[in-house]
Amino acid sequence: MTLSLNARAAVLADALIAEAPALRIGVSHGPGGETLIDCGHRHPGSTEAGLHLARISMAGLASVSLVPSGLAPLPWSVLVRTSQPWLACLGSQYAGWHLPGAGDAPLMVSGPARALARKEPLFDDLPHDEHATRAVLVLEGDAPPTDGTARAAAEACRLPRSALTLLHAPTGCPAGMVQIAARVVECAVQKARLLDFPLADLTEAIATAPVCPPHPDTRAAMGRANDAIIYAGRAHLFVTGAPSRARALARRLPSRTAPDWGRSFAEVWEAAYGDFARIDSRFFSPAEVHVTALDTGETFTSGPPDLARLIAFSDASPPEPPKP
Repeated sequence: MTLSLNARAAVLADALIAEAPALRIGVSHGPGGETLIDCGHRHPGSTEAGLHLARISMAGLASVSLVPSGLAPLPWSVLVRTSQPWLACLGSQYAGWHLPGAGDAPLMVSGPARALARKEPLFDDLPHDEHATRAVLVLEGDAPPTDGTARAAAEACRLPRSALTLLHAPTGCPAGMVQIAARVVECAVQKARLLDFPLADLTEAIATAPVCPPHPDTRAAMGRANDAIIYAGRAHLFVTGAPSRARALARRLPSRTAPDWGRSFAEVWEAAYGDFARIDSRFFSPAEVHVTALDTGETFTSGPPDLARLIAFSDASPPEPPKP
């Protein structure tokens, strides 16, 4: 494809800057001229800022909105729709790159700058050659990016620091919780890739995941946000090719196929010493999956959500029964 992911994301980032006061975010410039957009560290940020973060992290190739969830303890879900699943999710949104942050804590990097840096093996599987004069990064971590963060990003992207736009938020702020819930499609697409499903045959994806309340503790916030996908996320993938492959994908894709299913993400993450690479990749997937085989019109479904576990893990109170 000839489109530039970073060029698309830069347009959205500029629009976000124009709305900074309304969205309670901060905009500044670093020593090298890089643009810094604070969506939840020193500025409070907002739920709306989180929706913008999600759209920017997917290079504007997805629609991201809030919808009623139908789940009494967690009334809102993020709805994500994309007609470019592998490019939006794997080429841009997937947090597969890390940059140095404050102290020894690395920052997780999402966004289209990854396609310029190409530091991850998955780019060998994606038929996209990114060209851009600006680089847009979405950073997640407990502290804002540092001078070293910007320096390393510019070097990896082979651009001057003045061409960088770094959006950042901690996990447990309103914007952070929303942008993580919006990874529900990405989790499904990445697992399909790991199951060797041909990415060219995945043409459309729609998914939802509940938005859990923010939490100031990173472990608790990360647990809540990921449990929302693992135990209550729903994804619908549209694929071409033999219906037998669609059926097999639906059967193997839900999170309950992972050995760690049934445990809270916070517990699994702690057992892995906070290293995502130590966690079984099968765990990162929606709870319920629908796969439609476009060639025949058949839809295959597996893996119902487990709201009871999500409520227990997120400390959300179940609704009180009506009084007689």
